[in-house]
This record gives sequence, structure tokens and C-alpha cells, in this order.
Amino acid sequence: MTLALCPGSFDPVTNGHLDIIERAASHFEHVIVAIIGNPSKEPLFTLEERKTFLLDSLFEYDNVEIDSFNGLLVKYAKARGVNVIVKGLRAVSDFDYEIQMAQMNHRLTGVDTFFLPTRNEYSYLSASLVREIASFGGEIEGVVPGHVELALKKRFPL
Repeated sequence: MTLALCPGSFDPVTNGHLDIIERAASHFEHVIVAIIGNPSKEPLFTLEERKTFLLDSLFEYDNVEIDSFNGLLVKYAKARGVNVIVKGLRAVSDFDYEIQMAQMNHRLTGVDTFFLPTRNEYSYLSASLVREIASFGGEIEGVVPGHVELALKKRFPL
């Protein structure tokens, strides 16, 4: 079975993230969406909230599993028996960073990385941009799922 891994912080999950995950789910037998826990970062949403956002967004995909981990991505991938890491690319700047990570990950464990370019309508979208816009009361409809939009509006009431 081809087991793919879509890692990220998903703080919060955006429609761009979901697009990459859904497309990966159409190409691989099983996809693990793994939320990276980074103790040095202070996320806006807790790990449990982010898991719930992803579960609520991807419930219709029988071949998608939501999980989380701390530590090195490739160690987690190897422990789960992952064959492929799937990463979305928005711009050349993403590629510059991600190719180095992919090459190091392959060197460490032999796990390959597949890159999926984002669709044009999501090429500008990032979770950090969504958080910033939401914090100033800007319109985020259509860039995150509705339940995430509501959570952001509760977090940043104006």
C-alpha cells in the first residue's frame, strides 16, 4: 500500500492546505495528515483544536487519517511506514526551502517527497497571513473552511 504523509502546523488549516490533502488523497491509497507539534512555537490554536478542524474538514475521505507528532518528520514517517511525503508549493521561494528538506529527508531515510503546486486561487494563501488578517478583523471568508472562520472570529472579536 502506498502510504503518503502531508505534514504541517495547520494553524489554522486553510483551503489551500485542504486542496493539497484532497488531491493527495486522490493519488495515494492512504494519507496521514500529521500536525507538527513544535514546542518552540506558540500556536494560535491548540493541537486538539487543529485536529478537530482537520477532522471536520476531511470527514468524507475514508483514506485520510489525522495524527500529530513531535520531533523529526522523517523519524515519524519511518515509524509509520510512510512511502512518500507530499508537500504543496506556492512559489519558487517555497521550492528553494522544500527541495533542501526533501533532499535531506531522502538522505536520512530514503523517503521521497512529492511536490504538488497549489492551484492559482490559493497561491498567495498562508496560515500566517490568514491569522494576521483575522486579527485585524479582515475578511477571511472563502480562504478557510466555515468552522475555522467562526473559530478565528471568536479568537479575534472586534
